[in-house]
Amino acid sequence: MQLVERPRLELSGPKLKLALEALVSRAEELGGVEAYVDALQIKSAMFRDALAKEFTLKDFRTLCAHMSTVRRRIGQYAQPHWFEEMKKRIAGLFESREETDERMKRLCAAFPDDREHRWVRDLAAELLHYADPERYPLMTRWVWDARSNTGVLREIWHGDDVDSIRIDVPDGYATFLMLREELSEYLTANGVFRDVLFYVDVLMAQVYAGYIGERGGTYLRADFATPEDPMLHTRRILGLDGITQDGRTRLKAPDGRAEVIE
Repeated sequence: MQLVERPRLELSGPKLKLALEALVSRAEELGGVEAYVDALQIKSAMFRDALAKEFTLKDFRTLCAHMSTVRRRIGQYAQPHWFEEMKKRIAGLFESREETDERMKRLCAAFPDDREHRWVRDLAAELLHYADPERYPLMTRWVWDARSNTGVLREIWHGDDVDSIRIDVPDGYATFLMLREELSEYLTANGVFRDVLFYVDVLMAQVYAGYIGERGGTYLRADFATPEDPMLHTRRILGLDGITQDGRTRLKAPDGRAEVIE
């Protein structure tokens, strides 16, 4: 276990209470929160199995289809001519000689530092988290992005006018670990005693889904579309809608077509 100095987080109890109440209410008619927790357990098992064996292009495309902020932008990097290089870079992400932040930065540094490649951090975050959820909290940009001052952390930060301030908290491993611990404690205090780590993921997705629904602009709405049910945004943020029954995926090829996984 990494020894890290954890930052102080000022979370809002009332905001968390509203988010949890909304989650329970909206999920109830669709199988309850437990159905989403079970789906994340299946997703995690899929990631572990794919990364534990000889990693194939089909495996990679399948995993990408279940990463909401990766699948629409990864394009050419999920094609055969790029796969061997991508596989080497992903293998380096799991080397334990460096701390988590350094491994994630190394993967990001292998790609251009521009808007079109911001998905690389999310790729690293989801691979680590779902392959080993106990060791790695979910560290995607939608959870917290210090550079843009956006994410779940801001939405549950304590304060009357959070939108007007800049939260001086880094978006490194220590912050995400502390956030997960505080949310785990909150859920346990409210009666959640099993599968708490994935309950945290679902709660965070519900918080960000609320942000998309209330204040998301055109850029976000283009990714998540108009809600057809109260849990649509939450499900899509978590990547649980990756493959349809006919085998079509939300993974986009370079020409914009949906990739089909046999």
